[in-house]
Amino acid sequence: MTSKIHHITVDCADAFTLGTFWSQVLDLPLHDDDKPGDPEALIEGAGLLFVTVPDAKTVKNRVHLDVQPQDRTREEEVERLLALGATLVDDQRREDGRGWAVLADPEGNEFCVERSAAERGR
Repeated sequence: MTSKIHHITVDCADAFTLGTFWSQVLDLPLHDDDKPGDPEALIEGAGLLFVTVPDAKTVKNRVHLDVQPQDRTREEEVERLLALGATLVDDQRREDGRGWAVLADPEGNEFCVERSAAERGR
C-alpha cells in the first residue's frame, strides 16, 4: 500500500481569514461550511487546509507554495497579490525575465510567484 497527500495543512492565527486570502489567490472557493471564527478552513480544489493554532510563526517556512499565473504575467500577478494583502519579501526576478518573486501571505507565510507558462515559452 502507498499513501497519498490528502491535505497540505497550514497552521495560522485565523483559519477563515487566511483561507479567504488563499481562496482569492487561487480563485477557488472555501468549503461551503466554512465561516468566520471556524478553527479550520478548506480549499478543496487545492487540498489546502488552514487550521487555527495558538502558536505564532517564528521562523522561515520549511515548505512553501510556488504559484504560476495562468492568465496573466508574473508581474501582473505580483501586483494583484500585493493588492490582496501579500507583501514582497525577496525579489529574485532577473532582467532577462527569469527568476521569481518571494511574497508573504497576511500571516507571514512565504510563497513564490513564478513566470507564467506563456512567459517561459518566449
